Amino acid sequence: MLRRFFASVLDVLEVAVVAVAAVFLIRNFLIQPFLVSGESMVPNFTDGDYLLIDEITYRFRSPERGEVAVFHYPNNESTYFIKRIIGLPGEKIGIKDGSVKITNQDNPEGFLLDEDYLPTNVKTAGDIQLTLAENQYFVLGDNRLYSFDSRSWGFLSSKEIVGLVRLRLWPITKVQAFTAPAY
Repeated sequence: MLRRFFASVLDVLEVAVVAVAAVFLIRNFLIQPFLVSGESMVPNFTDGDYLLIDEITYRFRSPERGEVAVFHYPNNESTYFIKRIIGLPGEKIGIKDGSVKITNQDNPEGFLLDEDYLPTNVKTAGDIQLTLAENQYFVLGDNRLYSFDSRSWGFLSSKEIVGLVRLRLWPITKVQAFTAPAY
């Protein structure tokens, strides 16, 4: 009888260890929860939104323009930000008269970014001209007038990017999967 009791305890411990290991692996290497704090991504993401972040995709490919990423704030690694990727490595970024202009190898004359995910009356504040180096990104919040982003603190290094926003789980009325917009 005592032998059966210990066998049952060992079975329960085995299941618990496997469950904890699975949660640890998934949480640290595959998917991470993220709670939006602040208004820098309004109207697309609001304070209190609960998101799932894909930590795998950027291990196999580079971030793409328009994707929403979570990353370590470059000036304080313990703080996480959520912003939209606007400029890619090697591109020239220009902000003038409320518009964002991207110049790259495919578009040597540049093109104005058509950001249909923003409300029609939103303009991008600032007067910026910069060129991104290898492994540098330019990120902006969707709430352009009230976002603390690359216009304030400069480029984002690829090593600071945690992952790609894939899914909003909360609030339940706004559950949604996300993909990069087509430009």
